[in-house]
Amino acid sequence: MADMPTPCLPAEEFQHRLLTWFDKHGRHDLPWQSPRSAYRVWVSEIMLQQTQVATVIPYFERFMSRFPTLEALATAPQDDVLHHWTGLGYYARARNLHKAAQVAMEEHGGELPTESVETLMALPGIGRSTAGAIIAQSTGRQAAILDGNVKRSLTRLHAVAGWPGKPAVERSLWALAEYFTPTTRLADYTQAVMDFGATLCKRSKPDCLICPFNDVCRAYAQGEPQRYP
Repeated sequence: MADMPTPCLPAEEFQHRLLTWFDKHGRHDLPWQSPRSAYRVWVSEIMLQQTQVATVIPYFERFMSRFPTLEALATAPQDDVLHHWTGLGYYARARNLHKAAQVAMEEHGGELPTESVETLMALPGIGRSTAGAIIAQSTGRQAAILDGNVKRSLTRLHAVAGWPGKPAVERSLWALAEYFTPTTRLADYTQAVMDFGATLCKRSKPDCLICPFNDVCRAYAQGEPQRYP
């Protein structure tokens, strides 16, 4: 982890603060949390890539009603899949979802290949962060995520300079994400780190005064957290 900035806290302390905040303030009633399966987590993660949680929920519930299993999705006509995606936009997501379901049926016995991040990334439309989210939330195994919300919060906590999409910056953020990811409560931690960026360390008007990390946040210490994307 040569590229990793000095962590703002030891990993266990970071996890404790984040999960304590999540237990009180996090989102615990999202439809993909119960029942939780690799398929349901996967669909939710793809829907959430460009869309807010509140918008996704009714679409997710309708999609699951029509395609309750990976097999149901794989065997459906693409037009039907796209119809149930109408309103979410970014239709390449739906096409990749459909194609990935077909590949899983043909090559993985009708299951998502959650053996590793790499096996999931071999499917259309699944990147490293999405693969990590699927594994962490559906199997409870250790896997890091780095979606836009997590990038923003880690960038601010450590005052990481530069555009987060730049390879060197992204390597630093991945190193931090992996360092902080625990070995227990993976589903909760993964939801917590997403919720923290989405509801507290927001892009505009972050709630720094009630943040559980405001005593160690380097961007807050500089007085300009919104300087960091």
